Amino acid sequence: MNEHLKGLLITTLGVLFVVPDSLYVRLIDAEPMVTAFWRGMTAGGIILLGLLAVQGTRGFGQVLRSGWPGILYMVLIGYTAPGFVLAVTHTSVANVVFIFASMPIFSAIFARVFLGEPISRRVVMTMLAVMAGLAIIAYGSGENAVAHWSGDLFALSVCIAYSGALTAVRGLKDISMIPAIPLAYIGAALVLWPFIEPGPPVAEQWHLFLGHGAFIAVATCFLTLGPRYISSPEVSLLILLESVLAPLLVWAIVGEDPGRWAMIGGAVVIGALLVSNAVALRRRRVV
Repeated sequence: MNEHLKGLLITTLGVLFVVPDSLYVRLIDAEPMVTAFWRGMTAGGIILLGLLAVQGTRGFGQVLRSGWPGILYMVLIGYTAPGFVLAVTHTSVANVVFIFASMPIFSAIFARVFLGEPISRRVVMTMLAVMAGLAIIAYGSGENAVAHWSGDLFALSVCIAYSGALTAVRGLKDISMIPAIPLAYIGAALVLWPFIEPGPPVAEQWHLFLGHGAFIAVATCFLTLGPRYISSPEVSLLILLESVLAPLLVWAIVGEDPGRWAMIGGAVVIGALLVSNAVALRRRRVV
């Protein structure tokens, strides 16, 4: 198996493992922050045990010595755990994943502002189309019983936080940031702990909490390893699968109708990114 095919398979598996994330949030009967606590604690714990078994503690020292970029990365990634649960709790899954699909746009903006990287005409046109799609999604939140603008804002904040985290570590190419992920997840869970009672829901739903964390742990590892072997446009195209499959899975299992406007806005966002990344991929192959 060549490295390109290996990258495609690993990244695709990562996307498939992250698809049930929002479904678990819907199935678990607990306060949002309790779900967020166990999501971070179980996923972070599984990744931590895997890292200790494979490489010991040496990777953690590099992360802790990475300075402010590493600290900012961990803080922002840590926020995404409770932020995601709050987003799914307060709005439709379709709205959340379609808003998440716009992440490459925010990454491009941050790269321009903080790293001085130019934004191509293709990306500018994609930004305008994505913004139109997000506006349609926001408009539809007022006409859907499940969707709400507060959850849309949480989803947008998670999207921005994750984009900021990726931008923060762009200069740390020689350091593997995988050990930072369990530190971020477990750290966020520990911050939540004094304000919640995480124990009571576990007795009857331990299998859901454990399954939720396991899926996130596997997805995180695969989505960190896979993109090493394939191009950014290919990664972006594969990640769009999650935006399509997650709402369909939740619709099939719990009957959550995404709503007309979410589907229209999501189609605009995904269509714009699909065309943009296909053009970028074609140009890369020509070169």
